Amino acid sequence: MKIPLLDLKAQYATIKDEIDAAVAEVFASQMFIMGAKVTECEKAVAAYSDCSFAVGVSSGTDALLVSLMAENIGKGDEVITTPYSFFASVGSIVRAGARPVFVDIDPQTYTINVNEIEEKITERTKAIIPVHLFGQMADMPPILALAEKHGLVIIEDAAQAIGSEDCGKRAGSLGQYGCFSFFPSKNLGAAGDAGMVVTNDHKRTKILASLRNHGSEIKYYHQLVGGNFRLDALQAAVVSVKLSYLDRWTAARQENARRYDRLFNQSGLVENELVLTPHTRATRHIFNQYNIRAFRRDELCQYLRENEIGHEVYYPVPLHLQDCFSYLGYGEGDFPHSETAAKETLALPVYPEMTSIQQEQVVSTIAEFYAAT
Repeated sequence: MKIPLLDLKAQYATIKDEIDAAVAEVFASQMFIMGAKVTECEKAVAAYSDCSFAVGVSSGTDALLVSLMAENIGKGDEVITTPYSFFASVGSIVRAGARPVFVDIDPQTYTINVNEIEEKITERTKAIIPVHLFGQMADMPPILALAEKHGLVIIEDAAQAIGSEDCGKRAGSLGQYGCFSFFPSKNLGAAGDAGMVVTNDHKRTKILASLRNHGSEIKYYHQLVGGNFRLDALQAAVVSVKLSYLDRWTAARQENARRYDRLFNQSGLVENELVLTPHTRATRHIFNQYNIRAFRRDELCQYLRENEIGHEVYYPVPLHLQDCFSYLGYGEGDFPHSETAAKETLALPVYPEMTSIQQEQVVSTIAEFYAAT
């Protein structure tokens, strides 16, 4: 049985009529850029994230970039983040003109190691971008304390964590900005690129809304130099429909994660230290990915390909070792936990529609690999 990493066709089949109706409504209105559908989506996502305001943008990447722009972060400034993340976390800092400063990850959660942040703060540091990775929030209370102590802005990269919680707070609600991606493969995915910034600050909301529209509040009058970061009404309509299903999809992902934990423990793979299952620290882990650590990971990947089992490596090259960031002067060995994670982690299918039989096949195939080699 072929098992994909993600089955968006199965998801679409369950909500096809609602999605099709929402899209048809947008076409009937011929209002494709901004408008009522975007406003409706913004209000819904803000409420879901326990925030007062939300500003829809063109992607999760642009959500990060426009947040940096709203704080006038640029040349000569430094922003602290982790080297173990998707490219956009650091690419946005560089596009804003600032310099990324890396802090290694906690090897269990893959989120930023809060014990190493303060030593990287200088007079040039303007912000911290904690990345809520794989569906689990970073350890935010110490980060909030450091930000308050040093007068820093917090921009939460919550692209993989909408609805995740820790200490009674939802992802995106703790910093000055929370940035979401609605890339189709996310737990809450659009039908293309889309994103959103949530905040509890009305003044920042107005600046964000202006910046996403070329720095204009009134047509053809520009107070700021912004960009074209607007959210399409079609994407907003799709996201709004899917949002009403998100909690049940999250519950299914969480159950699938628990089942994987049981199956791996029963297989003996964990006991024999061939597989390490995810560590859950946060109150509500939404499992955007179910990431294991695997002995001889790359060989296992080849075996899974041969057996038509979907999988993905997030991320094979940590950001401090990417060619385009060589000018920062980092080298191999500077962030050992990030480098080890890049060599050992492996994401397995955990999508809501996945069956227990499919999960059993995934684990049994992995067990077969280790038994044969």
